[in-house]
Amino acid sequence: MNVLLIMADELSTWGLGCYGGYNDANGVAVVPQTPHLDALAARGALFDAAYTPSPMCVPTRAAIACGRYLHEIGYWSSAEAYDGRVPSWGHRLQQAGIPVVSIGKLHYRSQTDSTGFDRQIEPIHIPEGIGWVRGLLRRPLASYGATAELAQMIGPGDSDYIRFDRRVTAEAERWLADPARRRRPWCAFVSFLSPHYPLIAPEAYYSLYDPKRFEAQAEPLPGHPIVREIGTFFSHDDHFTPETRGIARAAYFGLCSFLDAQVGRVVAALEASGQADDTLILFTSDHGEMLGRKGFWGKYCMYDDSARVPLIMAGAGVAAGEIRADPVSLIDLAPTICQAAALPGPGHGFSGRSLLDPPTADRTVISEYHDGGSSVGITMVRWGEWKYVHYAEGHPPQMFNLTRDPDEERELGTTEPEALADAQARMAEILDPEETNTRAHADQARLVAELGGREKLLAAPQWNFTPADSR
Repeated sequence: MNVLLIMADELSTWGLGCYGGYNDANGVAVVPQTPHLDALAARGALFDAAYTPSPMCVPTRAAIACGRYLHEIGYWSSAEAYDGRVPSWGHRLQQAGIPVVSIGKLHYRSQTDSTGFDRQIEPIHIPEGIGWVRGLLRRPLASYGATAELAQMIGPGDSDYIRFDRRVTAEAERWLADPARRRRPWCAFVSFLSPHYPLIAPEAYYSLYDPKRFEAQAEPLPGHPIVREIGTFFSHDDHFTPETRGIARAAYFGLCSFLDAQVGRVVAALEASGQADDTLILFTSDHGEMLGRKGFWGKYCMYDDSARVPLIMAGAGVAAGEIRADPVSLIDLAPTICQAAALPGPGHGFSGRSLLDPPTADRTVISEYHDGGSSVGITMVRWGEWKYVHYAEGHPPQMFNLTRDPDEERELGTTEPEALADAQARMAEILDPEETNTRAHADQARLVAELGGREKLLAAPQWNFTPADSR
């Protein structure tokens, strides 16, 4: 069958109505107006425990491409982007003679690398093929002086990101309408920037939400030393007031509704082309957004607002109305795409598991972070009702029971010895977090030297988001 993979950027589960919404400052749920994605979930499967391989754009997109975790592929950070060195699901499809196109953001190293696409339409890659180098400076941590911008670029209006997403929609509609699509099976990766900051939303969508409902005082950073280290580095919340928090949150949800409208147009174009019955649709986001919760804006941490992502699968061969509670990972997209394309061979060399297969009992998935703001590697382990977060080099762990404590307010640490032993055993089956931490630091130290050394990187421009074409 055909495969249409649609990806958002920085979309948390509560950014979609089908996931239940977001509680305002008074604890009353605000249900986002996302009718197209809600309809897609209703006619397919909604995954309630899907996790990013890393709460950061660039390494996650590499992991999605390769169908493998960060510690297996070595694309650790926002300056270590996918370059085609490790085979991708796109390469597998190309080898089978299946057309593969990308439309929109990729966040790979360069358009000239062979990354598994026959054609890249409106691609965005890391700036100058180098990316965000400040994140490499982790021993000791560099300061990050660009955090005020996030609180300044908020509210109703237009932006390069909005214009980019409109172009992506138009290009996807054009590509799907081409009669050539009917000649043989294909795969298209359509990737939007919304609702990634800048938190500026078109007026028509911003006006759907009352910013006063979201006004709130700052939430304190959690007490864990590495979590506080990250939150101090990414000090975006220091620049907000209760009023501007409300405006920024209203704009975020406006962007979610804007994104929904773009996805609706793409799905409508698929249906108009007559190919919907032969197409598997996958919708997700690379990671979530904290939106001021626990003192964080952005991602960077392992709380569910950051690490858990929406994931919807619909179309050919998918039963309607299913809600999947088993933990899954975005590395599962690669084997899913290859299975949908009927490529021979089990697993296709990926570490993930196809989402088209029945749920796997007692599945364990992980997420890793080796980027800016954290002096040590972080590994999250999710299984059943539990989440365990390991901080390398002897820092205390975090553990949460997500059934009893879905907002992750009560850190259990080492107070649940049976669950702790289970977590450590599960983690050991997948990776050695200390060896991984050592290897990531060594790789990054070599890259810093190759790029001219610490002092040169400290003088490099600082920025909050990858620029889009200003057309």
